[in-house]
Amino acid sequence: MTMLRKSLLLMALVAALLALNVRPAQAYSFSLTTGNSALSPYPGPYATVLVTLVDSTHATITFTALDSPNNLYSYLFGDGGSVGVNVNSTNFTVSGATCVATFTSCTILNTSGGGSEDGFGNFNYSMNLFDGYTNTATQISFNLTNTSGTWSGDQNVLIANNQGALAAAHIFVADGATPNSGTPALATGYAANGGAQVPDGGMTITLLGLALAGMGLGARRKN
Repeated sequence: MTMLRKSLLLMALVAALLALNVRPAQAYSFSLTTGNSALSPYPGPYATVLVTLVDSTHATITFTALDSPNNLYSYLFGDGGSVGVNVNSTNFTVSGATCVATFTSCTILNTSGGGSEDGFGNFNYSMNLFDGYTNTATQISFNLTNTSGTWSGDQNVLIANNQGALAAAHIFVADGATPNSGTPALATGYAANGGAQVPDGGMTITLLGLALAGMGLGARRKN
């Protein structure tokens, strides 16, 4: 096969893949590290959020509850505003919602609509589990379909709300790494990722250094 024919074949293959919009699944993970006043006595992070982009209009969101860093507490999802995300889309649908029970069972009450996560503002999608502590979950997952546009990457699926949070959850605090449904929760509160963090590439340090240098120069001139 000549080089020309090989090149034409490769170009045809690339064109066919682009036409089919074939792309590998991507993933983006972050933690819910900031708790409201009810959770302040208990150390974070409280949960992780995994965003998996399947293609330009489909993504999967998975919330996974964590144990505290010292293993003294277990963090669980439950009750109203169990999990919430701010989807980067004006119109989207939710499907395939599932939860993994902490104790005997967990029941998802709704899979549509937005809501408030106490202390962290409103999110355009919020899911509620049935009842309280005895119906908490260690994991909640659901699929998003963008019906008003496309997502360019996994970090583009969610967008910060007006208080700077991408996602939040209603957290129940259980005593120990093996929670018992017969023992009441120690506390219940809300946690978020603490807002979208954008590295400044060292610009702040540079400006600070220039400012300090200027102050030093001014002091020398006065002397």
